Amino acid sequence: MADIPTSPAEIAAAWQRERPGTPTDSIEIVTPIWRLAKILADDRGRVLRAAGIDAATLDLLSVLRRAGPPYRLSTRELARRTLVTAGAISQRVARAEREGLIRRSPGDTGRKSVAVTLTDEGHALIERSVDSVLGREASLVTGLSAAERVTLAELLEKLTIDVQHRIATTEPPAVSGA
Repeated sequence: MADIPTSPAEIAAAWQRERPGTPTDSIEIVTPIWRLAKILADDRGRVLRAAGIDAATLDLLSVLRRAGPPYRLSTRELARRTLVTAGAISQRVARAEREGLIRRSPGDTGRKSVAVTLTDEGHALIERSVDSVLGREASLVTGLSAAERVTLAELLEKLTIDVQHRIATTEPPAVSGA
């Protein structure tokens, strides 16, 4: 039995050997991104557990904190900024309110509008948590020089915008024989 390929280059070469003509140009880009995302997500999860916060709550409190004083946004704006559905925001807000991290009140834009404000307890938690998370992640990228980090950030932003555009304007290929 042959060795199982593990590096992206080995995986691409194995596909070319087994199925010549298979499009493998993306493997050496997408596979490392998936692997790195998994490694970073697992590490962030450990940091968050140690800080006593989950990823969804961190996301919610971070958006409110970055909004600046009075740390208040509508649920509609929270959903837009966190890229989750209105239903998901409702669940996050309800849970954070039960934990005393935010306060809900009538919004300014109509009967159904709800405003969400960071409480002192929520503010303290996000201050501690963001330092833990961002400090850890900053330490993880120190293997790249400052110039390399800038270049990588620019390339990732370019790729993200292009992929979002391609997904929005094209249909995925049909799977034959399914």
